Amino acid sequence: MNELASTTVVTVGTGPLSIADVVAVARHGARVELSTEAESEIARSRSVVEALADDTVAHYGVSTGFGALATRHIPTALRAQLQRSLVRSHAAGSGPEVEREVVRALMLLRLSTLATGRTGVRLETARAYAALLSAGITPVVHEFGSLGCSGDLAPLSHCALAVMGEGPVRLADGTLTDAASALRDHDIEPVVLAEKEGLALINGTDGMLGMLALAIHDLRHLLKLADVSAAMSVEGLLGTDDVFAADLHALRPHPGQAASAANILAVMADSPIRESHRTEACTRVQDAYSLRCAPQVHGGARDTVEHAARVADAELASAVDNPVVTPDGRVESNGNFHGAPVAYVLDFLAIVAADVASMAERRTDRFLDQARSHGLPPFLADDPGVDSGLMIAQYTQAAMVSELKRLAVPASVDSIPSSAMQEDHVSMGWSAARKLRRSVDALGRVLAIELLTAARGIRLRAPLEPAPATGAVIAALQKRADVAPGPDRFLAPDIEGSCAAVTGGDVLAAVESVTGPLR
Repeated sequence: MNELASTTVVTVGTGPLSIADVVAVARHGARVELSTEAESEIARSRSVVEALADDTVAHYGVSTGFGALATRHIPTALRAQLQRSLVRSHAAGSGPEVEREVVRALMLLRLSTLATGRTGVRLETARAYAALLSAGITPVVHEFGSLGCSGDLAPLSHCALAVMGEGPVRLADGTLTDAASALRDHDIEPVVLAEKEGLALINGTDGMLGMLALAIHDLRHLLKLADVSAAMSVEGLLGTDDVFAADLHALRPHPGQAASAANILAVMADSPIRESHRTEACTRVQDAYSLRCAPQVHGGARDTVEHAARVADAELASAVDNPVVTPDGRVESNGNFHGAPVAYVLDFLAIVAADVASMAERRTDRFLDQARSHGLPPFLADDPGVDSGLMIAQYTQAAMVSELKRLAVPASVDSIPSSAMQEDHVSMGWSAARKLRRSVDALGRVLAIELLTAARGIRLRAPLEPAPATGAVIAALQKRADVAPGPDRFLAPDIEGSCAAVTGGDVLAAVESVTGPLR
């Protein structure tokens, strides 16, 4: 677990968690505790469920079967078995293991819903989820199994199974073991599920929402880096920064566009390279769209991310379960588990990730083409013909951009009926989230290659010096990758080093050490 695990505690109350809370627990291993208010609400709603358990009238999820089998009334003696059977049968995932941070986000968000007091679980059940998260015990969840309605059933069931002391889990150090041993070694009592609890633990959009929260966090970071890489490309390709003036962007007042243009201007500020061609001798009137229109594309992507964040915030404030215990003590069936609102924005984000990457690849290609690079050697090679320079780095970019375009095909337009046509329309939100994670990873790699290329191209403009912010980026990259011009060398490690500088925050920290916080 991350070092933050010992210092950071996220308190789960009756109100919503933030995206930052999700990242802290999911990615950085923060511990979790329930607020006093949440514990009181959990206990209050549990008393409602227990009162219904003795009712002669059937109540869905309390004294009936589930889904297409909801018409059967279950006698009291079989209800504990009913809950165990539900979880065991629904823990039916297949395929590769899902990433640890996704499973932790999934569990945290299910706990957040339990903490609202709208699900009717017992306090010890909610505390068990908090205990597993704080101990770093992560259930094994598989790639396939969720249709995004009724929520992420199979992934959540694998987590509930672990809370019961069954199934495989991984410890904080990644060791694979069985849940029973892991719980015993951490003094966590396995939960014996009571009425309604099985359903309450598996009926939610928590998997797709957790991945949405992580993607929003990562995309906000990457879109700042897209502005940085675009600025360096404009600078290195002898483009103009005049088109990024604030008054021009005020004519089309999209907030993301204005922020992107301001970032590009800040990175290019005081550039001797830029000043070297601010003369009448420069006859070019307009730069190519991939340079000139970067704020319009990056800004549109930013605004899309913020739209997705508003959807995420609404979902983070939701209590998703079926049936739900209302504040006035009713237990009501509903359809809030349908993942459509989340699925739509997951797909939307995959579209903008593909487009931002596509534009970055085009800027990279301009550096490598002698006819368009304004004086740079072909492929930025040391001895063109003998050396290939960064030729194949652009191939790698192009392959990822092509993959990003495939990943941008929406998952949420698909639906396959299930549960004997009871669940006859599903969201495919989990699938949308899984492909978005690949998209976000690929976007970061595409930007890393553009930065590597721009850094070498700018070095080849010597003796002209780059902008101070650009120089700081090049110095930061050089700590992880060799960005100096020279004879061909094994290139993959340099690409991976640049990727690490992007995702690890080195590049953004270097820029902001000069410019101050980017927008």
